[in-house]
Amino acid sequence: SAKLYSHALHSEQFGVTATGVSYDWATVQAWKADVVAKLVAGVAAAEKRMKVEVVFGHGTLIGPGVVEVDGVRRTADHVIVATGSVPVMPPIPGAKDNPKVVDSTGLLAVEAVPPRLVVIGGGVIGVEFASLFAAFGSHVDIIEMLPEIVPFMDDELAGKLRKALKEVTFHLGCRVTGIEDGTVVYTDAHGNTARVEADVILMAVGRRPSVDGWGAKEAGLDLGPRGVVVDDSMKTNLPNVWAVGDVTGRSLLAHAAYRMGEIAAAHIIDPVQAKATGQRLRTDTIPWAVYSMPEAAGVGLTQAQAEARGHQVITATVPLAVSGRFVAENGVRGPGAVKLIADQVTRAVLGVHLLGPYAPETIWGAAAVLENELTIDDLRQIVFPHPTVSEGIREAVWALRD
Repeated sequence: SAKLYSHALHSEQFGVTATGVSYDWATVQAWKADVVAKLVAGVAAAEKRMKVEVVFGHGTLIGPGVVEVDGVRRTADHVIVATGSVPVMPPIPGAKDNPKVVDSTGLLAVEAVPPRLVVIGGGVIGVEFASLFAAFGSHVDIIEMLPEIVPFMDDELAGKLRKALKEVTFHLGCRVTGIEDGTVVYTDAHGNTARVEADVILMAVGRRPSVDGWGAKEAGLDLGPRGVVVDDSMKTNLPNVWAVGDVTGRSLLAHAAYRMGEIAAAHIIDPVQAKATGQRLRTDTIPWAVYSMPEAAGVGLTQAQAEARGHQVITATVPLAVSGRFVAENGVRGPGAVKLIADQVTRAVLGVHLLGPYAPETIWGAAAVLENELTIDDLRQIVFPHPTVSEGIREAVWALRD
């Protein structure tokens, strides 16, 4: 909805003039609820088709093969734990029980677009919500303690994304020290105390694995600082007990969770075949996406990560203006870029990072490149359809000075 509204407001350069453009927040919320309901119903239908029994209640892991749901014990040959994660709520003075402070779930349910929104945290969740509400007209401030937003993003493209979010005010290198009703008090990068006013304050400092309240400790599961400890087959320290998704802390992404589920299932059904076919979690090849405006996505190592691992790094960054489709839909100066990172000695592709439209739809191809350990020379032989935004990857690999 925000994307359509923004396009309608800024379509003059394409020869399309829209007058009287407005949005209705209640209808936006109703559309969101309808989409979610359809997706949930689709999952339920798939479960029914596969003859999966769904039991609603509070589950507790008693031990290997035993789960208790509201006092009724159920046994199984294998148990998969997938309790997910919960938002982190840091102990900031004035935040607890403050009606103006919400997490991501609370912000999705607001009855009206807030005139002033302060986002504490410049990670994926913070940037996505900042982009959304800025598009609908909120004055948005992001307060981030690190020197750049989206910490797992390559610094070069993270900076480009931040500059593209022109309607958002960023306060980097800042630490929130307290909240006084709707006033957020923080210390800036120079150690000075500053304040910013808000009608709604989003706490978006991250998520943590949900390891409490379902018997993890009591059952004897090995818990580490990141969550339930698993090996690359998703097996825990308890026999025939597996863990997948956010609760493992390995990768807090939905698509990573279902890949972990597939890996666990493969090892449960046929461990010999699973091992033979390489069914294991490779975190370096899990793509990520940021659904802001503009979008961003990436897979593999950033330049800093590659250098820290000892690679002799070569990189190329090209603007998406090399793509005819990008220019036609966004203009020559539209925000967009591709950065490719490779090892000069082995010529292996180490990372691909995208900023711009269709980035999340394109990144799977780059993930396949890394998953199959392709080299620069391999990637140069792949034919990209023309005209597409994905051609930026082709331009980047040919721009490498190798």
